[in-house]
Amino acid sequence: MKPLVVPPAAQRDEKSVQLLSAWAAERGLHCSLNVGKWHESGRDEAAGWGILLSDVARHIANAMQQQYGVAPADTIAGIRRAFDREFAAPTSEVEGNFHPGHS
Repeated sequence: MKPLVVPPAAQRDEKSVQLLSAWAAERGLHCSLNVGKWHESGRDEAAGWGILLSDVARHIANAMQQQYGVAPADTIAGIRRAFDREFAAPTSEVEGNFHPGHS
């Protein structure tokens, strides 16, 4: 397993919270999700995850520009097309269980 670097801001902030981890393993996607953080603070949980996924897409676009010179708008357009296609016709099943309360 090759873990990613924890961002410096997350290391500095004692109140930082990990919301999502994702691994490609055994020919599939495996995730750990910290569901409920927005709900617990009186906010819309689905909207929070939507904003998080949108922000992640922009981070990916910036990384693609730095690494490969791809225009961020092109990367975001590609992500949106793939996102819509995957929701319309999933390429794999989503399996697994949610285990609330794990820290």
